[in-house]
Amino acid sequence: MPLERLRIATVHRARMTAQSVDGPVRVTLPAKTKTTGFAVGDWILAEPRTNLLVRRLDRHALLQRNPEGARVPQLIAANLHTLFIVTSCNDDFNPARLERYLALANEADTDPVIVLTKADQVDDVTPFKDAATKLQRGLKVVSLNAKAHSAVDTLAPWCGIGQTVALVGSSGVGKSTLLNTLTEKSGEDAQLTGGIREDDAKGRHTTTSRSLHAIKGGGWVIDTPGIRTLHVRDLSDGLDILFAEITETAPDCKFRNCTHAHEPGCAVRAAVAAGRIDSARLDRWRKLRDENDANAPDPNGAKGNAAPRGRGKKR
Repeated sequence: MPLERLRIATVHRARMTAQSVDGPVRVTLPAKTKTTGFAVGDWILAEPRTNLLVRRLDRHALLQRNPEGARVPQLIAANLHTLFIVTSCNDDFNPARLERYLALANEADTDPVIVLTKADQVDDVTPFKDAATKLQRGLKVVSLNAKAHSAVDTLAPWCGIGQTVALVGSSGVGKSTLLNTLTEKSGEDAQLTGGIREDDAKGRHTTTSRSLHAIKGGGWVIDTPGIRTLHVRDLSDGLDILFAEITETAPDCKFRNCTHAHEPGCAVRAAVAAGRIDSARLDRWRKLRDENDANAPDPNGAKGNAAPRGRGKKR
C-alpha cells in the first residue's frame, strides 16, 4: 500500500498532528523520534492506516529563529511562499524590529509582505506605509482592518490555491483576528484574540503555539505566537538583501574589510554624507551585523554555540 502524504499542522513536545485529504489526524511517532526536527508546514510520508511517520520530505523554505541562549534554532514554519509581517498603525510600529523579520524572511528564501493593521484607527496611514516601504527595496506593503472582509481581498494575491503564508509579529497586532478573517473561523473554532494595552502599546499573548489552517480561497496560513525579542544569528544573504544600498556600495570602499565606521576612503559613509544612504539605516545595519557576528556558531564548539545552518535556498 502506498504511503500517504500529510502536512504537519501542529508540533508539540511529544506529539504532532497533520492535515490529510480526509481532515486532521494525529501522527504516530516512531520510537525515539524527536519533534524538534519538524516544523508546521512540513510535508511527511506516513503509513495510511496507522499514520506512522516514515520520513519528512525535502523543504523548499524554512523560517527559523534563534532564542537567546539556545544551542539550536527554533523552527517556525516550513514550505512558505509568503511571510506576512504584521504590525499595527500605532506605537507597535518599529522599523528596527521589522528589519529583523525581513532578514529572517530573506534568509528563508520566502517573500515578505508588511501588513499594517488597525488602519481604520488612524487618520492617515500614509506615514506608516512610507516608512515601511523604505525598509527594503521592492518590499510590498499593504494596510487593512483585520476584522473587515475587505482584508481577504487585500491579501488574496498571496492566498490562492497551493499558496502557503505565515503570520508573524508582536502580540496584540491583530494576527489572530486576521487569521479568523482569512479562514472565516467563528465561535468555538476561532482563534482567541487580544488587544494592545493602551498604557504601553504592548500586546497580550493569545496564540501560544504554531498551527496550520486552511484559507477559504484555497491556500494555507500558519499562525505563530507573538515574538517580543528576535535575535539574529548566522545570517548572510538576509542582511545583504535587506540593506542592498549598503551591500552594493561597500565594494567601492578603500579597504575590503571596511566596517563603515571610521576607516578612511569609506564609500558607504561618503554615500551617507551625500544623502544617498540613510544614516539611521547604517546604524541599524551595523547593530545587526555586530549581533550576527557575535552569535555566529563557533566551528570548534566554543561557548556551546555550534549549530547547523539549515538555511533555505540562496537568491
